[in-house]
Amino acid sequence: MSANAGFHAMAKPSGPDCNLDCAYCFYLEKAALYRDEARHRMSDDTLDAYVRQYIEATPADHEVVFTWQGGEPTLLGLEFYERAVRLQQRHGAGRRIANSFQTNGLLIDETWCAFFKEHDFLIGLSLDGPAEIHDEYRVTVGGRPSHALVMRALRLFQSHGVRYNVLACVNRRSAQAPLEVYRFLRDNGVEYVQFIPVVERLPASRERGIGLTLRAPDGKVLAAAAPAIDGEVTEWSVRPEDYGTFLSAIVDELVRHDVGTMHVMNIEWALANFMGRPGASCHHQPTCGKAVVVEHNGDVYACDHYVYPDYRLGNLGTDDLTSMMALPQQTRFGQDKFDTLPAQCRRCSMLKGCWGGCPKHRFAMSEDGEAGLNSCAKATFISSVTACRG
Repeated sequence: MSANAGFHAMAKPSGPDCNLDCAYCFYLEKAALYRDEARHRMSDDTLDAYVRQYIEATPADHEVVFTWQGGEPTLLGLEFYERAVRLQQRHGAGRRIANSFQTNGLLIDETWCAFFKEHDFLIGLSLDGPAEIHDEYRVTVGGRPSHALVMRALRLFQSHGVRYNVLACVNRRSAQAPLEVYRFLRDNGVEYVQFIPVVERLPASRERGIGLTLRAPDGKVLAAAAPAIDGEVTEWSVRPEDYGTFLSAIVDELVRHDVGTMHVMNIEWALANFMGRPGASCHHQPTCGKAVVVEHNGDVYACDHYVYPDYRLGNLGTDDLTSMMALPQQTRFGQDKFDTLPAQCRRCSMLKGCWGGCPKHRFAMSEDGEAGLNSCAKATFISSVTACRG
């Protein structure tokens, strides 16, 4: 297999721009990387370079999976994605091509749905649960609740037959109500859901940063030049024990009532690993480094959780995507996920279920006093599934 086989290049065509102002968003701070731009929009030239290079870099027997994310990608307007599909057809030369698209749903209407259906886009819709939970942190730029607009998008996807799943963030508030969240999604026709733990840290001091901004709970702007490694977690971050209880309650509910009709991707990915199948996402694989992000201006970074100056690999306007993927620092970035596992993880009987999780979340101390334990590893995950492993 060639060195460039199997990697994923996700695009952020609107950069960090968004019509929501979610308290827990880790991407809004990225606007400081491009502080000279009032808006962040991918140009036609950059779009062409992204589509062409990504197709060329993918082996002929692999499906080329384009992922559009943000910020909020609908801010570019439907015409942008119509151009993207035409470019895929032009450069694809008969290749198998798929598209996925993550949205907060606020701008979704009948026209968007018709386009998604026609071109078989898979949509990831951000929805944290019922209104009182979702609106705790997910508000518009003007501070208004967003739940009703997201539910409108959900109904539109369902009525138009658009393929979709739900991305539900598990934060300090929602972690207290696992069955309320799960049953709300199930009862509203959701069949596929991924639960994403919110774990964010504040920089210990302004002096560490070189201009990237991160908001404190009181709204104060702090500086962060690299992933925070020494600050306290934010007030909206999920507590490890709560995250374990959250997942356990949902697994038990699913096993008792919803096997075959509800699909919780966190659980299915972990079970697949235990059955010897490859991880379906980067944080369920032993190593990473095969999922880069392309910013609106063509800058390529090691990962969308590592959009910081030290992790910039190059730019599509001047550098080749395949060559960037083969850079020694990117290889090391991916291998470090396994090589830096603390001893507690290496001897854990459940290691194959998570492989230590995302490196961004590996800042806790192990029981041996060793750094690099995933902050959620302290979660107690006991359910009917784990109890029956034998």
